[in-house]
Amino acid sequence: MSLIPRAWLIGETTEHAAEHTGPGVGGFLNASFGNAPELIIALFAVGDGLPQVVRGSLAGSVISNLLLVFGVTQAVGPESALDRRSLFPQLGLVGAAVILFTGPAIVGYTGPPERHAAVVASIPVALALLVLYLAVTGRNLHRHRRLQRAEPSDTAWALPVSLGVLAVATVATAFVSEILVGSIDGFAEAVGASEFFIAAVIVAIVGNAAEHGGAIVIARSGKMKLASEIAISSSAQVALLVVPVVMLLSLFFAHPLPLSFRWEELAAMAGAAILAFATISDGCTRRWEGMMLIAAYSVVVVGFFLAGNR
Repeated sequence: MSLIPRAWLIGETTEHAAEHTGPGVGGFLNASFGNAPELIIALFAVGDGLPQVVRGSLAGSVISNLLLVFGVTQAVGPESALDRRSLFPQLGLVGAAVILFTGPAIVGYTGPPERHAAVVASIPVALALLVLYLAVTGRNLHRHRRLQRAEPSDTAWALPVSLGVLAVATVATAFVSEILVGSIDGFAEAVGASEFFIAAVIVAIVGNAAEHGGAIVIARSGKMKLASEIAISSSAQVALLVVPVVMLLSLFFAHPLPLSFRWEELAAMAGAAILAFATISDGCTRRWEGMMLIAAYSVVVVGFFLAGNR
C-alpha cells in the first residue's frame, strides 16, 4: 500500500521529464530509477544467502515487465503507434541475455547450482552482458537525442526538478522494498507457496511496483510510446545491467551468485520476449494484444507455482 503513492509520483515525474527528453530517453530514465529497488533487494538477498530468491526475482522482473506491465499498458491505454526502431533492439537484448544465461544454467544442472564452477562460468557472461547493453543502449539513446521533440508545455516541471523528485521517490521506494527481503520466509510459509514462487512473482512485482504503476499511469494519460518504452527498456535493463551488476558485486560477498537460472525461468523469459516482439511487430498497440499478454503472464504464474523449489 505504501508503494501506491510512490508509483503515482514516479509516473507523474517521468511524464514531466519526458517533456524535455522525449519518450525514448524518458522511458530509460524511468527504468533506471525504477530498477534501483530491484538492485537493492537483490543485494540484500545475496547478503542473506538467498540465491534462489535473487535469480527468481530478477527473472520474474524481466517477465513481468514484458507480459504484465506491457500488457496492462496496452489494455488500459488508447490504441496508438509505437517506436519499433527503439523497442526491437531492446527485445533483441533480452533474447541475447537468455542465450548467454544458458551456459551457466547448464553448469548448474550438471551439479549443485551454487558451486564454484557455476560462479566462474557466470563472470564472462556478466561482462559480455554489460558490454552489449552499454553499446546498444548508447546507440539507442543517441538516436533519440537526434529526433525532433515538441517544446515542453508550460505546466511541465523543469528537468532538474523532475530528476530530483525521481531520485527522492526512488530512495523512498528502495527503503520500503528492503523490508520485503526479511519477510519472504514468513510470507511463503503463511500462504503455503514455495520460496521460488514468492521470489519470481511476488518479489518481482513488488520490487518494481512503483515503476509498474508509473507505466500504467502514463498509459492511462494516452502517452503510449512513453509507457511502452518504460516496460520494454526496464526488462532489457534488468537482464543486461542489473543481473550482471548483482553477479559481479556478489563476488565481494561470502556466497557469490552464479547465473544458474532454472529452465523454467529461461523458457519464460524467452517466451515473454517472443510474445512482446509479436505484439510490437505491427507498430501499434491493441487492447486485445494487451489482454493476451496478461493471460500469458497468468499461465507463467501458475507454472511457477507448480514448479516449487529447486
